[in-house]
Amino acid sequence: MAEPPGLTSVEEHRRRILDRVRPLPALRQPLMDALGLAIAEDVDAPISLPPFDNSAMDGYAVRAEDLAGAAAGTPVELPVVGDIGAGQSRIRAISPGTAAKIMTGAPVPAGADSVVPYEHTDRGVARVRVSTAPALAANIRRSGEDVRAGDRVLSQGAFLGARQLGLLANLGFDTVLARPRPRVVVMATGSELRDVGSRLSHDAIYDGNSWLMAAAVREAGAIAYRVGIVPDDPRRFADTLSDQLVRADLIVTTGGVSQGDYDVVKEALAPIGTVWFGGVAMQPGKPQGFGVVGEDEVPICALPGNPVSAYVSFQAFVLPALRRMMGITPAVPPTVRATCTAPLSSPPGKRQFARGVYDGDTVTPIPRRGSHLVADLAEANALIVTAEDVTHVEPGTAVDVLPLDQCGH
Repeated sequence: MAEPPGLTSVEEHRRRILDRVRPLPALRQPLMDALGLAIAEDVDAPISLPPFDNSAMDGYAVRAEDLAGAAAGTPVELPVVGDIGAGQSRIRAISPGTAAKIMTGAPVPAGADSVVPYEHTDRGVARVRVSTAPALAANIRRSGEDVRAGDRVLSQGAFLGARQLGLLANLGFDTVLARPRPRVVVMATGSELRDVGSRLSHDAIYDGNSWLMAAAVREAGAIAYRVGIVPDDPRRFADTLSDQLVRADLIVTTGGVSQGDYDVVKEALAPIGTVWFGGVAMQPGKPQGFGVVGEDEVPICALPGNPVSAYVSFQAFVLPALRRMMGITPAVPPTVRATCTAPLSSPPGKRQFARGVYDGDTVTPIPRRGSHLVADLAEANALIVTAEDVTHVEPGTAVDVLPLDQCGH
């Protein structure tokens, strides 16, 4: 079903944004600073992992053939020529018919081809009695069995989580080439807004949007600069925006983009001709704006003021822009399929992003739909995405689900 007259599609508006933003220039960063970013280079292993044959157990390094007849009733006794500790190895080799005590992770000496764990011995010091015949290469981690020097271990664009950073550290890297975290200025507009912690008057509400957006920015792996409340004054908004451009790779505003008499963002930016404002065929989040501002043409995403609408818009449009800036692929987080457990209705011609609780197999819609219901938003861990031509979903139907709180993946 085509979008209603005068409305643009979700894909078209997202494409408008992604065609404008670009990956930020990569720079070499300390490992921990790169957590949650995308690597901007291919990485080949400079060394093998493990770098040398080492023991997988605490026990004794031996030759398997010296213990071929060992059994519980007929143990074999060998002289112990010394100890080999991890990181403090003095014994490089053993002779046939001897054993060396060895700790987990210590290098296996030349001449040894197996490790007998303590449990199969009497733990002797000068001599050891072994009651089990070991298999050849038993309890030995071979050099390169994990990674061989020269292997490609990470490809450009890979997400750098804890496991990937751990791999790089094990290979000896202390820095990595990655795209930096975008600097995102968050501005909430509205003369009715008050700072959290202040006293409310009869016609005021707390500014939750700037906290919601700043937290979402940080969850995405970017840097958030939360600006104080901007009242419904176009000049004040323009001045504040101008002051913030110097530290912004992206501007995100909430409120002031609809058709009201005090829609300050639209009133301030529409005349400059570089920011588009219009309706997107989606629910919630119909009023949207996007363009560039300032001499450096900083991208700006102007989102609606209702908190649920703002958050859904962030997921649909801002998050892909941030992922594009950080070089994370795909830029648009993929949806998954799940079985809907309750009926769900959707307006014709609009893509709906309904809040739901997702458990990996099923998703349950949250009954109330209001775009101002922040408690219901906090309860949800997913958005149920229904296409423009779907007006009703029966229980048991497979639906597209966008899991939330994926932290950059």
